[in-house]
Parts: sequence; structure tokens; C-alpha cells
Amino acid sequence: MSPLTGRPGSRHAGKRFSFGRLAASLVITTLVIGGGVAAATVPLWLLTPTPAEDTRWFGGYYDATLESGLKLADDTVGGAPGNTVLSFIVAAAADDCTPTWGVAYDLDDAQREFELDRRIERMRQEGERIVVSFGGAINTELASACTSVSELSQAYRTVIDRYGVDTIDLDIEGEALTDTTAGTRRATAVARLQQERRRDGGELEVWVTLPVMPYGLTETGLAAVTQLLEHDVELAGVNVMTMNYGMDLGGRSMGEAAIDALDATADQLTGILRELEIDAPPGGVWSMLGATPMIGRNDVSGEILTIDDARTLSAMASERGLARMSMWSLNRDRTCGTNYSNPAVVSIECSGVEQAGESFAAILAEGYPDPKDSVDARPNAEAVLDDAETSPYPIWSSTSFYSAGVKVVWRGGVYVAEWWNQDGPTPDDPTIDVAASPWTYIGPVLEDDVPFVLPTLPEGTFPEWSADTVYQQGDRVIYRGTGYEAKWWSEGAVPDRSVLDRDYSPWFLVTTP
Repeated sequence: MSPLTGRPGSRHAGKRFSFGRLAASLVITTLVIGGGVAAATVPLWLLTPTPAEDTRWFGGYYDATLESGLKLADDTVGGAPGNTVLSFIVAAAADDCTPTWGVAYDLDDAQREFELDRRIERMRQEGERIVVSFGGAINTELASACTSVSELSQAYRTVIDRYGVDTIDLDIEGEALTDTTAGTRRATAVARLQQERRRDGGELEVWVTLPVMPYGLTETGLAAVTQLLEHDVELAGVNVMTMNYGMDLGGRSMGEAAIDALDATADQLTGILRELEIDAPPGGVWSMLGATPMIGRNDVSGEILTIDDARTLSAMASERGLARMSMWSLNRDRTCGTNYSNPAVVSIECSGVEQAGESFAAILAEGYPDPKDSVDARPNAEAVLDDAETSPYPIWSSTSFYSAGVKVVWRGGVYVAEWWNQDGPTPDDPTIDVAASPWTYIGPVLEDDVPFVLPTLPEGTFPEWSADTVYQQGDRVIYRGTGYEAKWWSEGAVPDRSVLDRDYSPWFLVTTP
């Protein structure tokens, strides 16, 4: 894909953007019927784009902080089509430049709490493009918290290097969109990272994601695009959030409003290209455009993107050759359960509309290449021999009992139990449907995994456990150096069964005196 660039030394070096000139350049095609004269400012390549199928992609946004513990077994991202846009990296605080996932988790926390590094490696093995999104609607964007370009560059670099990504998404909205000082820092830092990648023989693809109205990008949105270009950022594209308009749509459906917003944005980008004397890519302006609808109920009352709206938008994307399709969010791609007492209230975990077994992601991904189709088949290799000395979790055994949420290692992979089970199929049994298996695959064992060990307490902290002693609720013991507390009366029940069987063992782990 030909990037957009405002790099000094190019044909448009030194050019500065003018909203007045842009407005003049966006005159709608005018037909003087009487004289049969047509004056068009929309070029032919905008109306009849050349498809660029190899570079088009679908990737749903996924709130990485919502699935941990027992919810890891739900795995809303593992079965989704296309790629994944992991969201959102923000600053730890308004005055703290440390990158975090939604403030609550630093990068190490993310691996401990929701196995993010492992899941990303699984996505990569399955051929996915891994995209990390910086910013979002809430919390403090890194460019606002970091006080220098070098500090901001390092914050971005920490995330990019940690997850090995070559595509990032800059989600700029709210106060971040009007903070031009932070915008300058952001643009300069990102350009610096792209230059580093090029020196190393690689590239860093950068998308900017912006709010949009049915009439197109706002002035602040246009200014954000221009600011990035003028500070030497090579933009892969502009992704518009076709959602939460907060205006009278004049009877249009959300699907129709999204198409109007995209058409208007295409016109605006055409004007920017013309103003900065930038050649359009071979696929035309649509090969640098993306759309992100909010599926189901939007945050604005009355705005609802239905399954039919998704089909309308998907058909348009295929027709125009839209470079990117995303959605907010994979976590929400399901009908709300009957126990959800107020479906009119927007949920972060369901769409708020009846999906009748259909998936918004599957509909919006239609026509886009499936990255999993590009993964080469490999011949059967020798079975991986798991080593208890290096495995991050206990190795699965057919004789052990496992509670829901317990993680095990089997043949080089990490699995989480969906329900209590014992003496069932191996976690990787290929003959069992995923819905029938008590195990969900999380991802591979990683080279830098910390080996699993039980916590220990100093000798004498509690009495040693004895098979001949009757224990009452609240009693504490030491067994092989590890502390345990009794949940109820027991005699002869070995405490370490509770490490894997949290339901029926009368003991639970104690990590502090």
C-alpha cells in the first residue's frame, strides 16, 4: 500500500494545509444540464477504485482487560474471524508516562492476569496481523502524559517491542483530539519510530482512528490527519468511527449513515491529497480508508447498528474496496443473556440486540482475506515432551482433578479448564469439538515463561499436616513447605489436591502467615 506522507524532501515539502483551500477543493460534482457541461473535482479513481485485495483487512477491536481467570475459557477473540486490534494502551496517570492496558494493568500484569503475551503468540501462529491501539475514549493518552518526544517514543517502543507488532492504531478522540501540543509530540515520536524501523529494514504501519459524522471528519479530525502528515508520519490509512453521532440522522439507518460518513471522508481525503500534491495509491482513496462501527446499541440513545446494517456496510466495503473494516467490539459480539436485566443499557460484553446466532464480525469480515488461510500446513512433528522444571503450570494428568479456571501444560501448549473434570480426553484431542471439550487452548509455552512452583512458608509457620489429625474449618497447616487453610472438617485429605481441585478439596492455599 502506498502510504500518505508529508515527509520533507518530497514533492510537497514545505506545503502547509489550509482549511479554506480544502473547502474550495471539495466542491461537489456540478452538472450544468442545459449546456451539457460537467465540472467534476472527484477524480475517476475515487469513483472506480482498483481493488487491492491483498492489502485489505478486517480486525475487530478487543478489550484485552475483560477476560481473565474463568473468563479465559470463553475466548471471545480466539474464534473471531480476521485479525485483532488490541485495545487500549493508555498512560498510567495524567502525569505518568508508563504504558498500561486501561490504567489497571501494566504490561507484566497483562501477562499474569490475562495471558496476553501467550495469546498474542497464538494469534501470530495462526497468521493474524497483531495491531495494538493507543488511546481511546477514556483515560489519558500517552502523548498527553509524556512530557517529551523521547519519553513518548520510548513508551510506544516498549509496547511495540514487547508484542512484536508492525501495525499500530492511534485512536485519537476527546481531549486528545484538541490538544495540539500533545499532537505534535505524538506525530514526531511516531515518525521517529518509523524511521528507526526503516533503518532496520522493516516498517511500522500506522493507522489513525478518528470520530466522524455523516458529513465527514470534523475540523479537529482533519487537523489531526494533517498534523501527522506534516510531521513526517507515513499513514497507512484513516479509520473513522461510524458511531455515536448524537444528531438527527434524518431517517437514515446506522448503516446508511456510515456509508454517508465514509463517502464524505473520501471526499475530504481527496482534497487533502490534492492540497499536499500527494499521489493517491493505485487503489484510490478507498485503499487508505477504514470504518469502525459500534455493533448493536451505541452509547447515544436510539442509535442501533443492526445485523442488517452490518450487511449493508459490508456490501459497500466490498464494492468500494474499503481497505480496513473493524468494529467495536469483539467482546460485545453476542446477544445479551436473559439474566441481563436492562438490555437498553449499553453493555461492554454483549451487543444489546438480538443476533439470532449470527456474528457481526463474520458479516463485516465478508470479502476480506482470512489470515488463517495463509498459514502453511506442516507435517506432523514429534510430540513435545513437557518438562515440569520449565513449565509455567502443572502438566496435565488423566488421574488429577481440575476445577474450572485451572491452567495446565500439555504438549507445549497452555490450556484452561472450562469446567470441573477428571480422567477425560487430553486437552489437545482433535476428535472432540471445542464446545464439548473441557479445555480451551490459550497459547504456546513461551521461552521466557517462569516455571511453576508452589509458594512456600518458613518452617514452623504452621503445624505440619498429619493424615491422622481431624481438622476443622480455619485450621492452618504446612504440607511440603506450602501453607494451607481448612475450608471445612476433614481427616486424611492431602492438602495439595487443592492446587488443581478448588471445588472438592477441603483446603486452599495460604501464601502469607
